[in-house]
Amino acid sequence: MSTTADLVTAAVLFGPGTALAAAVLPSIRRSRIDSAAVHLVLAESAAARAAAALEQDGPTPPTDREPAPETAPAPTARLATVLPFPAARRAA
Repeated sequence: MSTTADLVTAAVLFGPGTALAAAVLPSIRRSRIDSAAVHLVLAESAAARAAAALEQDGPTPPTDREPAPETAPAPTARLATVLPFPAARRAA
């Protein structure tokens, strides 16, 4: 093959991937920066909640919970009727 054909083949094969990479890489970098910002905000929120919990007298359960269900007695197991099975089979 000629050099021109090789260059055209390389451009056809690698061109779309190169164009896609040029568009995707900045997006990935931006998402990492956003993710770092989210982690920072979550860490600050956790620190604030921990500080607020230490200022209280002790851990208090939330008041908006629904009451615990009453314990019901366990249902009795209903067993199947056992039929006697002959120990020896009749000869056919």
